[in-house]
Amino acid sequence: MDNESIDMDVLQLEGLKVSPEFSVPAFVLLLLIYIFIMVSNVGLVVLITMERSLHQPMYLLFCNMSVNDAFGATTVIPRVLGDVFTPMTQRYIHYYECVIQAFCAHFHAGVSHTVLIIMAFDRYVAICNPLRYATIMTSRMVVALSVAAWTVAFFLIVILVGLSVRLSRCRRTILNPFCDNASLFKLSCENVLINHIYGLGSGMLMMAASLCSVMLTYLKIAVVCLSSMNKSLNSKALQTCATHLAVYAILLLSGNIVIILHRFPHLSDHRKLASILFHVVPPSMNAVIYGLQIKAVREQMIVIFTRKK
Repeated sequence: MDNESIDMDVLQLEGLKVSPEFSVPAFVLLLLIYIFIMVSNVGLVVLITMERSLHQPMYLLFCNMSVNDAFGATTVIPRVLGDVFTPMTQRYIHYYECVIQAFCAHFHAGVSHTVLIIMAFDRYVAICNPLRYATIMTSRMVVALSVAAWTVAFFLIVILVGLSVRLSRCRRTILNPFCDNASLFKLSCENVLINHIYGLGSGMLMMAASLCSVMLTYLKIAVVCLSSMNKSLNSKALQTCATHLAVYAILLLSGNIVIILHRFPHLSDHRKLASILFHVVPPSMNAVIYGLQIKAVREQMIVIFTRKK
């Protein structure tokens, strides 16, 4: 019995399917992308932290997204890199490690949506109520919004993964490049209807909340811009809102591709690749969009490089 229980705690992970001749290019490409994600996102956080001129609510809220992007990439990419040169029959992961990775992967996705919600609120106050912006978006408010974004996602994902952990296991194979919640409850032979209902419900709730908040916020911003004859206000609104919308569109597109591909079993390999890209594309694009599109951040980067030169 001891041997059987130990064996059931050690799972076989499918990992990333790469033919031997493409193992080295895939490893190098993924490693370079991971390095870029970490350097760009951590660098952006350090820049905002060190430069007093960037100690404004909008930029401080950006730090939430950058930290979350670095966290999400670290959750998935290092493990996938470690398995590239390992034969598929020898890719093992302990059950508790799989649970932690599944929690972190879904937590990253949840925080991505909640952070974009509070960023949309910040843009709404800044553009639709500029005279009261300083009194509403205080340091305390920024901290409260940030804590709320991470806390809401945390409790939703704790329940999600907890419903899967409670199940007994009759299988030990993870047919996915990394562990997620679906991988966990598929290890069980019990009825997983509750898992499906809560997983679908919480996912739709999170997506609907973020989509509705972003749509309503930008509709009101559009009304204000159309009714205002201030070209400076409209230009600033367009710049900051376009950045936020671009990030949200990338998140929504990459997440929905995975959900859609779940409906086509014969495209399982494409879904597995898309699930990795979800933790690669948004984190690698967000810092670039923030750093290059936001004038204040771009100017500070130019100043720093000019000083060094």
